[in-house]
Amino acid sequence: MSALCWLIDTAIGLYIWLLIASVILTWLVAFNVVNTGNRIVYQIGEFLHRITEPALRPIRNMLPSMGGIDISPMILILGLVFVQKLVVHDLLGCW
Repeated sequence: MSALCWLIDTAIGLYIWLLIASVILTWLVAFNVVNTGNRIVYQIGEFLHRITEPALRPIRNMLPSMGGIDISPMILILGLVFVQKLVVHDLLGCW
């Protein structure tokens, strides 16, 4: 059972870090710090977009327009931390 707890905990933690990386890369592209014309930057951005967008899209559809501010990653991270604490720590009884 501890291996399953570790796997779920690690997968959620890794996905949270991918969300943070996606947000940071989006900011860097928006402020022209990095250029998506660079093939490596484009591939990393495309990978992060494909990984995070399916989870962020439903949240963005539910949120009202906030004038260009996107808080959907923060809401998703809070939800993932809640699920991580609830499932891994409380329901499965690990740690």
